[in-house]
Amino acid sequence: MAYKTLLTDLQDGVMTVTLNRPDKLNAFNTVMSRELIDFFHGVNEMDEVRAIVVTGAGRAFCAGADISGGSGAFQVWNDGAAPVKRDPKESITLAIFNCLKPIVAAINGAAVGVGITMCLPMDIRMMSTAGRIGFVFNKRGMAMEAGSSWFLPRLVGMQRAQEWVMTAELFGAEEALKGGLVRSVHPPEELLPAAQALAKKFAANTSSAVAAAVNRRLMWNMMGAQDPLDAVTLDVACVGYLAAGADAQEGIKSFFEKRAPAFPLKPSKDMPPFGPWAQAAAGGTR
Repeated sequence: MAYKTLLTDLQDGVMTVTLNRPDKLNAFNTVMSRELIDFFHGVNEMDEVRAIVVTGAGRAFCAGADISGGSGAFQVWNDGAAPVKRDPKESITLAIFNCLKPIVAAINGAAVGVGITMCLPMDIRMMSTAGRIGFVFNKRGMAMEAGSSWFLPRLVGMQRAQEWVMTAELFGAEEALKGGLVRSVHPPEELLPAAQALAKKFAANTSSAVAAAVNRRLMWNMMGAQDPLDAVTLDVACVGYLAAGADAQEGIKSFFEKRAPAFPLKPSKDMPPFGPWAQAAAGGTR
């Protein structure tokens, strides 16, 4: 996979994606946006990828939008000629949200604005002691973007989310850990190996890739449900569908035979034909 602003490396089922504009502190521009969306759309068809780690090259994770071009940096441009209206379906947030693979963010340095909001729909966030986070929208005269007004309060609670956004201050790894935004904090040299080790657990051959994809999306989508009946209705359908499938049969058989399972189903072609993953594949957002 050849990109201008990303590096990709697949090892043991784990795809490490590195934001690669180190001379610009990996600032987010139109090219990076398009390439990340392309990657997260395409990776659903790559059954060899079982888990994803996202990190940054150099001393930053992502220093936010590249504003070197002025206020136009916040707009989407049509071949550089004129700004165009943003299409919600062409969103890095939704591309990550709709991904069928577990995603670990390895926040190795500064993560500001979109640099941190892109991490919110990832499943696990791990952080370097050298990292700094900032929801700095109020300092830029901008609205919260990338769906962060939905994700952030759900992840850390309304009170802490309001404080971080209203102050627009940078804060470090210990505050991020205390607030529940990150899972763990690591010395800089230990962060990426720790993130990759966790992702390898997700990618283990003893895990059904289809079940993992279904369960990932069930948890994310049910965060917005108004009633537990919504979750029960969908998970009953999923249980019935998966129970009749080859992975469940293999899971039971391997248990009784006291061996590791060899699950045959693939997320690229064997997902249930209903639910949020099916809607996303059909062009919807959920």
